[in-house]
Order: sequence, then C-alpha cells, then structure tokens
Amino acid sequence: QVQLVESGGGLVQAGGSLRLSCAASGSIFSRNSMGWYRQAPGKQRELVAIMSSSGSTNYAESVKGRFTISRDNAKNSVYLQMNSLKPEDTAVYYCYIFFGVAYWGKGTLVTVSS
Repeated sequence: QVQLVESGGGLVQAGGSLRLSCAASGSIFSRNSMGWYRQAPGKQRELVAIMSSSGSTNYAESVKGRFTISRDNAKNSVYLQMNSLKPEDTAVYYCYIFFGVAYWGKGTLVTVSS
C-alpha cells in the first residue's frame, strides 16, 4: 500500500508564490516518476509537472518558466515551487507517483485571487 500526503496549498494573490510538498510512504520502487496534476472546477485533470527518479522532467506549457519541480529520492518526496501565480492556476493539486501502477494523493487546494 502506498500513501501520498500533500501540503502547502492555500490562498495567494496573483503574482505570488506557493510551495507544495508531497511525501510518499509504503512499498515504493526506487525507479519511479513523481509529480503533480491539477483539476480546476469543471475541467479535466491535467498534468502540471512530473519528474523521474533519474531527474528528467516534463512540464505543462502553461507553467513553464513559472513552476519548478524537485524531489528528494531519499525521502520519497516531491515538491512544486509555484511562482508568478495566476488566477487560472486555481485548482486542486494532486500528487502522483507511478512505477507500473499509479497512486494519487487526496489533493490540496490552491486558490489564486486576482
């Protein structure tokens, strides 16, 4: 059983910053991908950023240059530094880990006010 616990969401004004954290626990293969998806009201869940255990990254075009993903493999943790936030970044952000099967966190709400 794998559990993911997110933290760091909240309310921020446009142009501000937030840092999301996610810690995974349980039986986790060392070779995996961890990252973040988000789901805004009335929209489908979409990829934000993902990072493999070897360090390769993939970002949504909408967040490139503003968000930075990082991870600590020893702690099975992944982080998302979000800068220059926009109202359209408002969503529930879900932590994700994949190693043949996907596991999801419960989500943390990020609200960006204009």
